[in-house]
Amino acid sequence: MREVSRDTQVMDKRIKIGGLQISSSLYGLVSREVLSEIDSIDANTFWINLGEIVRELAPENKKLLQRREELQSQINSWHLNHVGALFYADEYKGFLLEIGYLLPEGDGFKIATDNVDAEIATIAGPQLVVPVNNARYALNAANARWGSLYDAFYGTNAISENKGLEKSDRFNEARGREVIQRGFKFLNQAVPLSNASYEDVKHYSLVENDLNKQIKLKVQLENGETAELQDPTQFIAYQYFDGTDKGERLVLLLLNNGLHIELHIDANSPVGKLHPSGLKDIVLESAITAIQDCEDSVTAVDAQDKTLVYRNWLGLMRGDLQETFYKQGKETHRKLNPDRIYTTPTGKLLVLSGRSLMLVRNVGHLMTTNAVLTETGEEIPEGILDAMITSLIGLYGIKAKATYSNSKAGSIYIVKPKMHGPEEVAFTVKLFSMVEDALNIPRNTMKIGIMDEERRTTINLKECIRAARERLIFINTGFLDRTGDEIHTSMEAGAFLPKSDIKSEPWISAYEDWNVDTGLLCGLQGRAQIGKGMWAMPDLMGEMLKEKIIHPEMGANCAWVPSPTAATLHATHYHQVDVTAQQEKLKTRQRASLDDILTIPLLGDRKLSQDEIQQELDNNAQGILGYVVRWIDQGVGCSKVPDINHVGLMEDRATLRISSQHMANWLHHNICTEDQVVATFERMAKVVDEQNSQDPEYKLMAPDYSGIAYQAALDLVLKGYEQPSGYTEPLLHEYRKQLKQTVVAS
Repeated sequence: MREVSRDTQVMDKRIKIGGLQISSSLYGLVSREVLSEIDSIDANTFWINLGEIVRELAPENKKLLQRREELQSQINSWHLNHVGALFYADEYKGFLLEIGYLLPEGDGFKIATDNVDAEIATIAGPQLVVPVNNARYALNAANARWGSLYDAFYGTNAISENKGLEKSDRFNEARGREVIQRGFKFLNQAVPLSNASYEDVKHYSLVENDLNKQIKLKVQLENGETAELQDPTQFIAYQYFDGTDKGERLVLLLLNNGLHIELHIDANSPVGKLHPSGLKDIVLESAITAIQDCEDSVTAVDAQDKTLVYRNWLGLMRGDLQETFYKQGKETHRKLNPDRIYTTPTGKLLVLSGRSLMLVRNVGHLMTTNAVLTETGEEIPEGILDAMITSLIGLYGIKAKATYSNSKAGSIYIVKPKMHGPEEVAFTVKLFSMVEDALNIPRNTMKIGIMDEERRTTINLKECIRAARERLIFINTGFLDRTGDEIHTSMEAGAFLPKSDIKSEPWISAYEDWNVDTGLLCGLQGRAQIGKGMWAMPDLMGEMLKEKIIHPEMGANCAWVPSPTAATLHATHYHQVDVTAQQEKLKTRQRASLDDILTIPLLGDRKLSQDEIQQELDNNAQGILGYVVRWIDQGVGCSKVPDINHVGLMEDRATLRISSQHMANWLHHNICTEDQVVATFERMAKVVDEQNSQDPEYKLMAPDYSGIAYQAALDLVLKGYEQPSGYTEPLLHEYRKQLKQTVVAS
């Protein structure tokens, strides 16, 4: 079993201080490791301050959760009293205003966030999200700031494998030449030459300008003529290697739309020999930012799990996280990449970060953790603990001793998910202020990213931003969680459309546009990120290249990708689209329709055949089982899970939420029966068993269907109606703890 430790027994050993009972493993990490090089606060004071925060804010946290349930009950009653009635947007909005679910919008304003790094404020590019408890993935994401475009083309279906272009164990020269042609096409668009194509280049050289002694880039063409960059200012620096002759081993640094491009020249390399210019690689600045996730992609159900999460975050901020693993039979060591150093045309040094700027995603307001208990033995809100400890560790990235600084602007970036409306955002702002006081750091050091993935946050987005206007650095959209909440909130409104049809309804495009429109209205341009969601198919990079350009075209200056390779390919979209210019255009359009957003994507009078119903149930059940069995049995919170058509999808709890709520909705409205749901799960369990047949750690679900993981997956549907906001965490945590206790007992 991965991440199942017999050390779970130490959960009972606790250190009592400040009115808290702290797990010994967590206490040891914070008191002896984290605080060892931070002189602004000592261990006793830290835990005493945390105790004071918990005593003040835990009751407020509880009231916010109760408010969610009160509103949900009122909405349920309204729909039950309007069964079969025509939907009138004004009547529905009036009701939502009356109960305080929808709030009046206040006057216009602009956010006032200061001390924001350029990677967030002004540079548009891809964003990675990875589980921080997996050191290998965490390091991959941090190091994904730079990536080889040649490798990304060669190793993925961005280039098809027909007509002699197949990948194999040996280098396919024909495929390599196709990669080079694709690279030339990219360069001709992003950093064009004057009256020439990169395909025509024979030699790159650097020459000194006779007038100002500055270095200029010149290219010699195969026809004997010379050319320069169409915009000479795009050449900003270079590197020579090992004192070799100029031009033989050379890196040219170019700039377009705020993103850097490295041209690696080495005529003696196997790839460089394929073209007269000797261009052996194009390296792109790729994942500008990376979210190290403590939430949806992580399985952290007890003190030991949380300690691992925090220890890896510490390693990233301190700069000493390392991981050793075997890849293709070879032992591989991974650590954080160093900075990249160049010489500018004027002879000065230019240093660029070798790593993505890192944000950390804390958990939401719902869950509690046994890593820290109150005096009376109650678990404390997990979000409060995350805020305190991830921010403490974040000090390594801005002021304490560390190998590399994370934020040159002196900020700690925290993404906060699953907040419902302005009240909950204001609570997080209050929490951050109290943490800053507890850690003796300046006000607004802790920045906030608001994930627009809950219905009450969407329709009140302007007021949510207002509540965090001095801290805000990020808003984004996420179809999966947002639809999960849409279904749960409107559960009593009726049966929902099939999932694929929900995506094509007007509400979803209005939601996506509303997010951008509201962000621009509130002055996020030049200060904060406006983000879009994940491309979930890491093996389908050719399709991603065709489709994901829509995100920068929609005005998003960051969008999520599932891998470093995907980040490099998606970076090409930001060279094609100037997001700042695109945002300027979008400022003049009419704001998206709130009425459209509030129009529930119901099945209505549409009749589904039994085949259509069963196909939808099969798809949902297979996806639920494929994800849950790894979450419960192996402690894997994010991985590539094959769907019912055997296409690998990068899954986390958001996928689980929409699928389980959709099945629960159809069950509630008699589109299917409980017997049909159970029979579907049993058939799909066999499919998932077969899909995992090569995994030696996998535990079969069929034929007895009595395993903990199988029961957890089924309960997510059968008990889906009663889950708070349709979240999957309560059941997943319960069953994962049960399994870990079983392993320890055995």
